[in-house]
Amino acid sequence: MGGPGVADSETPDVAGVIAAALEERELSYERPEPARFVVTLPGTKKLQTICWLIIGEHALRVEAFVCRQPDENREQLWSYLLQHNSRMYGVAYSIDSVGDIYLVGRLALHAVTADEIDRVLGSVLTYADEHFNTMLEIGFGSSIRREWDWRVSRGESLANLAAFADFAQRPASEGTPRRNSGAESEDTATDS
Repeated sequence: MGGPGVADSETPDVAGVIAAALEERELSYERPEPARFVVTLPGTKKLQTICWLIIGEHALRVEAFVCRQPDENREQLWSYLLQHNSRMYGVAYSIDSVGDIYLVGRLALHAVTADEIDRVLGSVLTYADEHFNTMLEIGFGSSIRREWDWRVSRGESLANLAAFADFAQRPASEGTPRRNSGAESEDTATDS
């Protein structure tokens, strides 16, 4: 049914709370298994973030893919993300074995309430969305600049690169900017 680590005895109550919270907030979700929810969170910079809510024996696991492994500046990007972890609510940045970036967290099953689901999903959305462009600039800056230059040289549309206009036109020697520290976003995530 739910595989190893999924407790059938805990699933109905927690699953019911999660389903009701998602429906009340009109969030799009699928339920591929009784103890697993796949929630689609709409964003602005990162257009959507897919978040898994997995009910285990003792905890609810939260996992959201944020960005594939960076092409360059891995250590700089990971340092940027780790600096945010200490100020984040409910989830933290993590990487998998190939370097893809995720937000992950755990909630004790007794702590799963509609309000807590709302706060944690708000955190996932806030962190994935607000840090996304900076992650791309650090980890994929050369590709962004090449694409920008290629489009400019051919008179192609720059519409879907508009968020990177300042970055793409700045000389690479000036480095990747450190956008907001994220302190403001950590505070607002808990108010979701």
